[in-house]
Amino acid sequence: RVSRNTRARTTSRLDAEVRVGAEAGTGETVVLRLYGEIVDHADSVVLPLLLPDAPVVVWWPAQAPENPAADPLGALAQRRITDLYAVERPLEVLESRARTYAPGDTDLAWTRLTPWRSTLAAVLDQAPVEVTSAAVEAEADNPSAELLARWLETRLGIRVDRVVSAGPVVTAVRLGTGNGEITVDRPVGPLATLALPGQPPRTLALKVRPTSELLAEELRRLDPDKMYAVVLRRTSPPSAAGPAKEGVRRV
Repeated sequence: RVSRNTRARTTSRLDAEVRVGAEAGTGETVVLRLYGEIVDHADSVVLPLLLPDAPVVVWWPAQAPENPAADPLGALAQRRITDLYAVERPLEVLESRARTYAPGDTDLAWTRLTPWRSTLAAVLDQAPVEVTSAAVEAEADNPSAELLARWLETRLGIRVDRVVSAGPVVTAVRLGTGNGEITVDRPVGPLATLALPGQPPRTLALKVRPTSELLAEELRRLDPDKMYAVVLRRTSPPSAAGPAKEGVRRV
């Protein structure tokens, strides 16, 4: 864990702490606190602590650099994890991340969507119909909702409406079909309601996962997330509807 104190610029100092046992979890934790000019050379401080040929993942729990891959610490890593939920203007930063994207970048706002994407893919496998309209409902300026809308646009080939709801986070996805509306609705709590045309509503588990679970998911894969790259760079929604069955199934 690296803490860079950018306020104290007069004296260069490195404070280090090694945590073992229950406090460090299953391994060892080294806490580095940097002060002064050494703040700009965090990579030189961290590099001697890394194991040769071991994968490196960098996670910024709060404010991440504008270009994670160009950051000295980020350049050491195969995967770079940011979190748009930790910034003041997430949709503006989202566009910045699209411009500076490099293979290995990812964001926890995207990781939070895994249950939603899996659910929607499974739903359209059960009901293979053409989707002609779609909407994502969420609190204003929610980055996960924007990424989910872009993912649906990519997979379905149609325009997806962004609808502001009371939240918290993503509350519903509505897919219009010739047979009626498919709805996954989670207004609050860990349970969602799935409604399919001509079928009784059913309850699904769709909880908001803690950060530890999100990180665990990201650490299970070290290869670039190609779908995240495609979705992140999507800036202009399509103007016409396209095939639905072929699309959303490929999660």
